Amino acid sequence: MNVLVIGTGAIGSFYGSMLAKAGVDVSVVARTDFEYIRRHGIHLQSKLGNYHFLPKQVVRDAAELTEKPDYVLLCIKVVEQVDRPALLRGALGPDSAIVLISNGIGVEQEIADAYPMHELISGLAFICVTRTAPGSIWHQAYGRLALGNYPGGASEKARALGAMFTESGISCILTEDITTARWQKCVWNAPFNPLSVLSGGLSTNDILSSQEPLVRALMEEICAVAEASGHPLPADSVDRNVDSTYKMPPYKTSMLLDFEAGRPLETEAILGNAVRIGQGLRVPIPHLEAVYALMKLRELRVSRESGG
Repeated sequence: MNVLVIGTGAIGSFYGSMLAKAGVDVSVVARTDFEYIRRHGIHLQSKLGNYHFLPKQVVRDAAELTEKPDYVLLCIKVVEQVDRPALLRGALGPDSAIVLISNGIGVEQEIADAYPMHELISGLAFICVTRTAPGSIWHQAYGRLALGNYPGGASEKARALGAMFTESGISCILTEDITTARWQKCVWNAPFNPLSVLSGGLSTNDILSSQEPLVRALMEEICAVAEASGHPLPADSVDRNVDSTYKMPPYKTSMLLDFEAGRPLETEAILGNAVRIGQGLRVPIPHLEAVYALMKLRELRVSRESGG
């Protein structure tokens, strides 16, 4: 199996490293970390065991690869400033499958429209992992993956990739309905990612322990939108997410890390798309609408302060 990972942030580096650990030939497209990773590889500090990963190839552009991969893992945040279809250009062979590992609702269609002849596998990562320095990844907790074809099904190619993740030590489930799985993850992401920014940098545990009613209200509204859109979630979704968050180590969300580093935020993918779907279906979502509005004000202030 030959895999290309586009994006050497926390997610791409972690899952690429784990596939390499299982014996997969893994190459990477790196940007800011290119020189470091080309010379030193990727260092993974993990509860699953520390691991040093030397990619088969390290390139700045996928067109530089010596052979086309079986799978292209696109591990890039879904923000307006990044042209995801362009990043895939030059990476795909006739039989290459595209694998999206990213947060958000409605993030697949842009890729499906750009590459209709390629199998599209959508993936969700349930993990606490952080890039601490160039080529250095700290895996704190979890790591489970959910994979499924978009818009539905679970192909043999998806199952083969899932089996390799399982062999590497990652719990990987295959789902016939990846959109419902995305809504399930949104139950957690929609409150904690924006609230971590709006609170000025509080951890997930601080947010939940001080504002559990607000967190629950946001989660319940996501569940209501999911059900109205034809993707009902289990009745205990809110309780399970609250309980699991209390058990997590204090964690800085990916959105908070991006905010602190001055990087673009996934506000639209994680929150805005859900709000627009809810409004279109006339679902009452006052808490989601308020948090989304506050995030847009926060982004406006940051843009003005940076001269944008």
